[in-house]
Amino acid sequence: MFDYFVDEDISKAETLPASFYKDDRVFDLLKTKVFTSSWQWEGCAKELFPEDDYIQPINFIDGFLDEPLFLKRAGTGQVDCFSNVCTHRGSLIFHHECRSKRIACGYHGRTWDTEGKFTFMPEFKDVKDFPRACDHLKKFPVALLGSHVFTSLSPVFSIESVFQKMKERIGFMPIELFKSNSEHSKDYLVNCHWALYCDNYLEGFHIPFVHNDLNDVLDYGSYTTELFDNGSLQIGYSKGGEDVFNLPSGHPDSGKDVAAYYYWVFPNMMFNFYPWGLSVNIIRPVSKNKTRVLFRSFVWDSSRLGEGAGAVLDKVEREDEFVVEGVHKGLQSSTYQSGRFSPTREQGVHHFHRLLAQAINE
Repeated sequence: MFDYFVDEDISKAETLPASFYKDDRVFDLLKTKVFTSSWQWEGCAKELFPEDDYIQPINFIDGFLDEPLFLKRAGTGQVDCFSNVCTHRGSLIFHHECRSKRIACGYHGRTWDTEGKFTFMPEFKDVKDFPRACDHLKKFPVALLGSHVFTSLSPVFSIESVFQKMKERIGFMPIELFKSNSEHSKDYLVNCHWALYCDNYLEGFHIPFVHNDLNDVLDYGSYTTELFDNGSLQIGYSKGGEDVFNLPSGHPDSGKDVAAYYYWVFPNMMFNFYPWGLSVNIIRPVSKNKTRVLFRSFVWDSSRLGEGAGAVLDKVEREDEFVVEGVHKGLQSSTYQSGRFSPTREQGVHHFHRLLAQAINE
């Protein structure tokens, strides 16, 4: 139905056309061809599981891809993910988070073991060819980065390989010890297509024009982007050499004044590491014209909050909202079709557009 092409040579490539962001059919295709096979951040284990043997019902992408799941952490610390739909009549198994060693449906009493295998069903002794494979609960993959939990319905790439790329830079940080900070966590509703928000995040090109405070602390001339499979890294260097990471000996950036590491994971996850800790930004489509952005802060060194590149996150977010909402309105014009990429500043956007085009065309 669609045949998008983004040249691998950024100096020749054109951006995805305006129709990509406007067509309802494309939006629906993105749900099935991109998000169904994506990895998603579901939260921090410390908040998801306040006790051992704890059950946490979730939707895979709440409000967009409402696949009912539940996360379960055993006393051993292992986290598993299962379908939250009873294989008898389709009832939800868990309606609320709770502590439970059992997996049992409260509608007709069907039960499963800790691996999701069917164990018991009352009044079913005369049913032939039972149980079958479909009577077990479907189990979904789970991955952990520190204490952060990720799930996927049908992954097409290894999230562990992405984590390994991240750990090359941030592996010295004790992520599992970071503490959730509700004061610096917030949800935003943005009137734009979700991919436009990602486009904006993936380049520092706009910083001198949009973010005065950020531009005051970051050295725009040294700002760099590194690409890897299914993700990218932007490195912000301090302009004055202040409010930077204390990098260990042997670190790839040892001796450099790094103020921030901005990691993006295809298609919609952002992990921004600062000397004070981590800001997780999750971009969730609501509709073709509306996006929900989740900011979740996890603090390592509270004494460094309010300093450097991670000091004014709410203000930076509001500034980003203004520009992406303006782009979204501009794309409704009949005069704009597509643009070109800056080879020196928009490598991340080009990478993202190629991944989107590949997914749609497949």
